[in-house]
Formats: sequence, structure tokens, C-alpha cells
Amino acid sequence: MPYAYDDQNIFAKILRGEIPCKKVHETERSLAFHDINPQAPTHVLVIPKGAYVNYDHFALEASAEEIVDFTRCVGEVAKMLGHPESEGGNGYRILSNAGPDAHQEVPHLHIHIFGGAFLGRMVSVPGRAR
Repeated sequence: MPYAYDDQNIFAKILRGEIPCKKVHETERSLAFHDINPQAPTHVLVIPKGAYVNYDHFALEASAEEIVDFTRCVGEVAKMLGHPESEGGNGYRILSNAGPDAHQEVPHLHIHIFGGAFLGRMVSVPGRAR
């Protein structure tokens, strides 16, 4: 099934400069900015500048240069924010939702970087024993 990218999504508008963002870091192929509704003391989004709906789409169709740039951008941003244990931090979480069951709200690939507090367990499924 081909991926249908909606170029009117909020991240596409941010990339075109139609909506402002609080930029953290930018490379030739990626952009990182603070989430407008933070769920942790640190909550930054990293997006590729290309038109990719989710990680599946990105992994299948992005160039090697885009994949390397995006992956390194996520790591650089976490380091800039001081969260990696190797930098004296207590760690961080990265998350990317893909599709309706994962509650993907914006149809543009984005990685959330959370940090700055104990984040608890990763997933809780109602009615499922742990």
C-alpha cells in the first residue's frame, strides 16, 4: 500500500515556516524542536525534512543520507540536552507512534525524546496482567 502524505499536517507547516517552533537543533535533513504540550521536563520532537508518514515509510523510502542524518540528529539532541548517562545524565526515552493503534496524531514521522524525570513503565495495556 502506498503511503499518502498529507502536506497540510502541522509538521509540514512548521518545515515550511508557516507555523513557528521553538527550535533545538537543525541539520540539512532533520529538525528538532520542543513539544508544545510537554509530557516530561524534557520533551523534544525530531522530524525528518522529507515527506514521510511514519517510520515504516521512512525505512522503506528514505535515502541512506536521510536515515543517517535523522538517527544522528536524535542522538545529538539527547546529548545536547544532557540526558545520556555517558554525559552525566540519567537517561532518556525515545518513542515514535505509527498508525491508529499506536495513537499517531500527526501523519509525519516524528521521534519524541523524553527526559529529565523518572518516566515509569513504558506501556500499560488495560486489562492485561504484567
